[in-house]
Amino acid sequence: MTLTGNWSYPTAIRFGAGRIKELPEACAQAGIKKPLLATDRGLADLPITKATLDIMEAAGLGRGLFSEVDPNPNEKNLDAGIAAYKAGGHDGVIAFGGGSGLDLAKMIAFMAGQTRPVWDFEDIGDWWTRADADAIAPIVAVPTTAGTGSEVGRASVITNSETHVKKIIFHPKVLPAVVICDPELTVGMPPAITAGTGLDAFAHCVESFSSPHYHPMSQGIALEGMRLVKDYLPRAYKDGNDIEARAQMMSAAMMGATAFQKGLGAIHALSHPVGSLFNTHHGTTNAVFMPAVLEFNADAIRERFDHAAAYMDIKGGFDGFRAFVQDLNDELGIPRRISEFGVTEDRIAEMAAMAVEDPSCGGNPVKLTVENLTGLYKASL
Repeated sequence: MTLTGNWSYPTAIRFGAGRIKELPEACAQAGIKKPLLATDRGLADLPITKATLDIMEAAGLGRGLFSEVDPNPNEKNLDAGIAAYKAGGHDGVIAFGGGSGLDLAKMIAFMAGQTRPVWDFEDIGDWWTRADADAIAPIVAVPTTAGTGSEVGRASVITNSETHVKKIIFHPKVLPAVVICDPELTVGMPPAITAGTGLDAFAHCVESFSSPHYHPMSQGIALEGMRLVKDYLPRAYKDGNDIEARAQMMSAAMMGATAFQKGLGAIHALSHPVGSLFNTHHGTTNAVFMPAVLEFNADAIRERFDHAAAYMDIKGGFDGFRAFVQDLNDELGIPRRISEFGVTEDRIAEMAAMAVEDPSCGGNPVKLTVENLTGLYKASL
């Protein structure tokens, strides 16, 4: 089976090995003549980035590059990116990289033409309607990891550098106009990043599948996304050059991000404070919390995971699924305790207070409180 396709859901997607060569056509499709390629510091000097800039330059699109992006991007990174966008006279953004690079790049395109501060567009009620939709620049997204699925998302996570709180900024037009998913771009990911990003995709699917909200389309996508991670993440981890495994993981990442329109839950609510206070890798942090959260939600989700386990060919229903998750974490070198990130017991109260305010709480099948979030932190310490 050739893993190549042109998809129109949830946006225009050019999927397949080697398709980064189609970047000029993707820019034309999005109406971009002078793009700014925005990525993170770690990618700026890598061969895949230089090759992409060469493709842009050869097509007369210039070599505009911005890479001052932190692992948990903040409003200072955003201000610098907007300044670079305006100084270069750009008319669109190529969002290139993992979750951090993609999220920040999307916000540059969103905020370059706005007059209000970014926090005015947090994903609360209809705050997104405050934005001048006509001033949002077009975006072409090129993921280089298989994790967040931000390439098919209508929001970005930005950390407030003063409060260390992660905020979700939402607008329907933040969804990239065109996505190029080229699994060859992910071949160079080291095993630890392959594991962390892959388990981020898995967490998105698990939490979407657990959410009590009604969205049967997301439920079906989450189920198949979990199966793809089970079957292909260990392969991608063991052999980074396994292009089939890399491709299937890119699909799983997009599926997780499409599915979580149904909601996220305690895994993300617990993970966001740890990431913002201790600068940990988001997907890896999610993975550490997953077994404890599954146990915590057990009574509410047992029946649906009995069915999921059967579909994924995991014996033992929900209990077998939860055991599989811990075994997968162990196989991929994920820590069992958040203490390995430097988290100490004296920070739990602060983190629980942040977690209970996280918008992810609303999708958890069991109501989250400061008390039970504190218990989950202690169980994971």
